[in-house]
Amino acid sequence: MSTRIDKLAQLPENVLSLSVSRRAWNGVSVDIAEFHCAGRVVHHLCYETETRLSVLLEEVGSHCEPRLRENQPCPIGYIPRHMHFAPAGMDMWGYSADARFVKDATLSFDPAVVSGRLATGFDADVVATPRLRFADDRIWTLVGLLSEVVNDPDPATQLYGDGLTAAIIARLFADQPQAGADDKGLAPWQLRRIVEYLDTHLPKRIELAQLAALVDLSQSHFSRAFKASTGMAPYRWQLDARIRRAQALLLDTEASLDQVAETTGFADAVHFGRTFRKLTGATPAAWRQDRKS
Repeated sequence: MSTRIDKLAQLPENVLSLSVSRRAWNGVSVDIAEFHCAGRVVHHLCYETETRLSVLLEEVGSHCEPRLRENQPCPIGYIPRHMHFAPAGMDMWGYSADARFVKDATLSFDPAVVSGRLATGFDADVVATPRLRFADDRIWTLVGLLSEVVNDPDPATQLYGDGLTAAIIARLFADQPQAGADDKGLAPWQLRRIVEYLDTHLPKRIELAQLAALVDLSQSHFSRAFKASTGMAPYRWQLDARIRRAQALLLDTEASLDQVAETTGFADAVHFGRTFRKLTGATPAAWRQDRKS
């Protein structure tokens, strides 16, 4: 799939700069775009061949609006934190009378592919029906969390993003949880298999689909059952396991912080130190000194 930058031969009038960051989770491509503007902006949103959800994350200046035609105002009045959903084959335009800065997220996907990955059926009428300018605080929050990690190389963001995209798609298409699944944990053999797999593959990137397939569950069912069994989401369990391994290295070896960070899958010592302190309340150096003194 091409990003807006790839598709736009030149920037629209009054758009001074455009940057797009992209990452894919669960068969869903996530584009985070930032526009710096100076005045009236009207432009084609460029995803007409794909089914997509577009979410407005930030706007400075006059309000943005989605349009079905370039010069036809949106028939739905302004809503804070609004978004729109468009099935493949539907053109959309973006408009602002006087934009200064706009940040949005576009999640594009093939419903059949995503349905297969999530092992969940979608109502064909819902998938084929456009939704112009609607609000959903839960989706907005989840997409905002995705936007924060789209450029994060940490291995934990794979499971984290897989979980977020699964939750967004389920919410978007009103997928209902399986009866009783919210409070029913994994069977002992299932939990043992998952934990062994996670331990064996630390600190590598692991997809949520891989874990769910190991115990023959859908991703949404697996995520709920795993949390019921362990008290935490899969990505958080993986992150905690990496921190536990780092603690063992800090105690049992003389490895430098850079070496510990590399061994446990962090981008560098700074990233490692920030995460370690967030989860333990102390820096790696202070934690090591306190327990070796």
